Amino acid sequence: MKKFCAIIFSILLLTSLPVLADGDLWDNYGDQNFYGAQEAVTDDEFDKAIESKKGKPKKMKGESFQQSNETEVINQIPQELPVICISVPLQITDKAILPIGHYQVVGEQKNGKTYLKLYQAHYLMAEIEAVETLEDFGEPEVHFVKLITDKDNKLKIIYGSIDFNAYAIVTPAEQN
Repeated sequence: MKKFCAIIFSILLLTSLPVLADGDLWDNYGDQNFYGAQEAVTDDEFDKAIESKKGKPKKMKGESFQQSNETEVINQIPQELPVICISVPLQITDKAILPIGHYQVVGEQKNGKTYLKLYQAHYLMAEIEAVETLEDFGEPEVHFVKLITDKDNKLKIIYGSIDFNAYAIVTPAEQN
């Protein structure tokens, strides 16, 4: 109990002492301005400086952005390809089966048809013909790809990009 009282008394004594300091922080700066020595500027010098700035055009960093070129700007931004997880082997053609795995998907339109190309690394693993649609499938993002179940033991790959939305109906491969 004596130790406890001694500790409490010491804390009270140390915290109640007034702090004494000579001057304040601004005394360290003396007569010198914080930004260095400044000289007075005459009205004529001020007017000359303003006139010299009026004649020069402002230099803008980057390019101007206008409503008319926003699509071009968006298309030039490098985009990450959406990734789909295929959880069951898919029958792509009579002979081709797409194994389970993760694939980057690229949508492409050529010769009036729409295709979904599935890549692993830089290898094209499958090219599936798809149906272009105006439906956005209720997705909050512009660039997406998903595998969803459809009726009659079919799966649907839905794809969306800035250029178009599409879907492809695929069948799970027969399990032996």
